[in-house]
Amino acid sequence: MLWNVPNTLTWLRIAAIPLIIVLFFMPYHWSDPAAGLLFVAAGITDSLDGYFARRLGQTSRLGAFLDPVADKLIVAVALVLLVSKDTRLLIVLTAVVIIGREITISALREWMAEIGERRKVAVSQLGKVKTVLQIVGLSMMLYRVPLFGLPVYRVGVALTELAAAATLVSMIAYLRAAWPELRR
Repeated sequence: MLWNVPNTLTWLRIAAIPLIIVLFFMPYHWSDPAAGLLFVAAGITDSLDGYFARRLGQTSRLGAFLDPVADKLIVAVALVLLVSKDTRLLIVLTAVVIIGREITISALREWMAEIGERRKVAVSQLGKVKTVLQIVGLSMMLYRVPLFGLPVYRVGVALTELAAAATLVSMIAYLRAAWPELRR
């Protein structure tokens, strides 16, 4: 079903991507905070779509495909945008690690599903923690403007770096779980 509640939330997350891009490049004092808030709203839909799919019995093949695609697209776009304004090595390496991991694990999951072993690389708790760190960290980096004296951008960088570390650890765990199949 194309337009059930969870799929609609996922489509909204995808639709938010061009809006985040436009806001990111607008020259107004409110545009960076708006981009950050829109990103966090999109991140919340990531949790809600899975919840509603299970709660309402509206799981679908389209949703199972679309949800991770939407997640990876919005995170990759946010990282590329941020690197366009902050080209420091730490920021670039963080983006490379996160995007590289997402590509690697997506390919691994697809291959494992093809050989009937998808459950060995199912989403882990660490993967969920990584996702939360990414959503919060990237939202804060997009928001950029200090809030009540809090250096929002710097805190966002720290959280995104933690997400990158969790990304590496979870990638190693997934590769270790798949290693017997990879060796064959």
